[in-house]
Amino acid sequence: MIPYGKQDITQADIDAVVNVLQSDFLTQGPMVPRFEELVAAHVDAKHAVAVNSATSALHIACMALGLGEGDWLWTSPVTFVASANCGLYCGAKVDFVDIDPKTYDLCPVELEAKLKQAKIDNRLPKVVVPVHLCGQPCDMAAISKLAQEYGFKIIEDASHAIGGKYKGEFIGNGRYSDITVFSFHPVKIVTTAEGGMAMTNSADLAEKMNLHRSHGITRDPHLMTHAPDGPWYYQQIALGYNYRMTELQAALGVSQMERLDAYVTRRHELAKRYDQLLADLPLTLPWQHPNSYSGLHLYVIRLQLENTNLSHLDVFEALREQGIGVNLHYIPVHIQPYFREMGFSENDFPQSMAYYRDAISLPMFQGLTNEQQDTVVAVLTEILSSQP
Repeated sequence: MIPYGKQDITQADIDAVVNVLQSDFLTQGPMVPRFEELVAAHVDAKHAVAVNSATSALHIACMALGLGEGDWLWTSPVTFVASANCGLYCGAKVDFVDIDPKTYDLCPVELEAKLKQAKIDNRLPKVVVPVHLCGQPCDMAAISKLAQEYGFKIIEDASHAIGGKYKGEFIGNGRYSDITVFSFHPVKIVTTAEGGMAMTNSADLAEKMNLHRSHGITRDPHLMTHAPDGPWYYQQIALGYNYRMTELQAALGVSQMERLDAYVTRRHELAKRYDQLLADLPLTLPWQHPNSYSGLHLYVIRLQLENTNLSHLDVFEALREQGIGVNLHYIPVHIQPYFREMGFSENDFPQSMAYYRDAISLPMFQGLTNEQQDTVVAVLTEILSSQP
């Protein structure tokens, strides 16, 4: 089976983790700060807060921005559920903004129209979470302009996008948002096994997220309610969680970051080959905005079902039966049973549902060989050619 995504682990990665295992610290040592500094420097952000997952990073980002009961968080329906759940964790309500039919990202035109109505209804969002689906950045300049006009905060869900660029600058630099979140899950561009990181240029937000990731506990005398009782002293000054990243994970991340640019370059080579090899098939291939340099976490094709007698399910199952580990990213969040109970229906976001009806994620990872890619293309070509 050729998987849709796969980590790349080298001997250098293994050695880095073993070195930590043989050190004095397995958690709360020097490696996590080193990883944070490395990622912050790479993307040109002032602060980084490493945690045990991107979901945790989204949660503490919402907490740091003061999201709570009575507030609204808006995000894209075409994302993993964590982009919406982070608002629910804080007691806020969640709504969605339909996607752009070309980029599959949250559509700024739809966002503006929804904001105008929300202002009339007195239900403007406190936080908007644009999701850089597949690694392609959203139109952050347009979204940032709307944030200034309507007064909401922005968390970029860049779980797919580390190493990508927007208008020539690395995603994560905070030019158009308050906080940016990266994921280091094994199928992502670089991995820490599990893990995430929140980037910000605000010292205040970084301090709050640092507290929230570790039980709300501080050893900083400047944050305490009174002078420390002694060198052993700490205070819990907020309600936080145990979202810390381990030293083992950070060591793997430090090692992987050395290959980030090479990984993204290879993904672009693979995408270019896919574009060429699939050009004559009844497919809509990924469109890349000229202002962006995608991290290319995913390569999503859309079947032109009007030009074939096969169904979406037919093609998907046939690919898997022949050893091609395709996937679908994602089932729109608003049609999940948990969200249907909130009143959402399939008709609410037509572009997202149109995407769901014909999208397939083909294998895309830095270790994918040209020969494996040729196999993927050959199998897909055969399936689309042998219609009933």
